[in-house]
Amino acid sequence: MSQTYNIYCDESCHLEKDRQKAMVLGAVWCPIEKVREVAKRIREIKERHSLKDGFEIKWTKISKAKSDFYLDIIDYFFDNDDLHFRGLVAYKGNLQHKEFQQSHDDWYYKMYFCMLKPIFTPTACYRIYLDIKDTRSAEKLKRLHKILCNSKYDFNREIIERVQNIRSYESEIVQLADILIGALSCLHRGLDKNQAKQAVIERMRERSKYSLQKSTLQGEEKFNLFVWKGKSA
Repeated sequence: MSQTYNIYCDESCHLEKDRQKAMVLGAVWCPIEKVREVAKRIREIKERHSLKDGFEIKWTKISKAKSDFYLDIIDYFFDNDDLHFRGLVAYKGNLQHKEFQQSHDDWYYKMYFCMLKPIFTPTACYRIYLDIKDTRSAEKLKRLHKILCNSKYDFNREIIERVQNIRSYESEIVQLADILIGALSCLHRGLDKNQAKQAVIERMRERSKYSLQKSTLQGEEKFNLFVWKGKSA
């Protein structure tokens, strides 16, 4: 029987005209049988820091008062061998959609496929969960599922079993993805001098042993990052 993995995805600055220089896509994945255990451990970390069980972990909530909590969350990710991250940072300044005869949506799905592709192996099964971001969520799910299955010749959907929406408050692992992509977005967009957020970025650098500014090797299993800068004008 093949191993089944849950993949929890999040995204930032994906719109064409949001005036942000970099889009970030990211996914945290783990074996399906470890999902409840991960959620339980994260709730225990919340309790240790006197936070309510339902407290939603978000990049935008990082503050000096909660700095130690968020650093513990980062450490938990790196200490847990069942958790893995794949991120893609795409710079939007050099997009040339007309030259490549594509729409911004076409490019977005290409980037999503590029982000997820290294995760898949033909001997495993995957269930993909996307954080709901806008009113087009249902359309995005259908198209992404079709693209991913066709790319793997998975016409019976035996490898990529499902692609569905989830709300971030329903999943601690989606919330974890939010923190990791939030840090990458902050770094690559040159934003936020918030000391607590900078501490999280530095802890990620320390634990990953990467600068977070360049692509890792594609075979990197724990913290895998691809930085896409497009074609120069």
